[in-house]
Amino acid sequence: MKIAVVSATKRGETDLLLAQAAEKLRAKGAVLAGIVKELDYVAGYDNGCDMKVRVLPEGPVIQITQSLGKGSDACRLDPSAIVTAVSTVENSDLAGADLFILNKFGPEEAAGRGFCAVIGAALEQDIPVLVGVGVGARDSFDTFVDGLAVTLSPDETAIEEWCFAAMSKDDPVKNT
Repeated sequence: MKIAVVSATKRGETDLLLAQAAEKLRAKGAVLAGIVKELDYVAGYDNGCDMKVRVLPEGPVIQITQSLGKGSDACRLDPSAIVTAVSTVENSDLAGADLFILNKFGPEEAAGRGFCAVIGAALEQDIPVLVGVGVGARDSFDTFVDGLAVTLSPDETAIEEWCFAAMSKDDPVKNT
């Protein structure tokens, strides 16, 4: 089982690192599955809680937040859009993927829903998995993977090195 986790401390940094890694890996010929933040989308709110995600490898792009009006402090995640994103990824063909990326293991996954089943499916098919996890969901993630994930430093080089090593059929990665 090849699974790694990235947890950056700055808001939005994990999303940025994983989306940039996905672009670099694709440019080098990797076949990707999963979901990353759409970096070209300009958020309408300063708090960063306005987001679109791209289903890998080619889309679609899905807005996963809803407009609650200026000044709202409530959670902007759109539950129906999250369901759409999950089902789009679940219904995509993982066969042939070199790597599965999930931008965020969040509250849905912490509750055993969301992308949990597709993470399991990728691992069952020996597809390495790279997951972004925030501080609030780290304990749930560690329980979900039974402590078997490699923790990567939140920097481009560490992420790329792990991805290429994990995707290599000749050099299996040990998760110890």
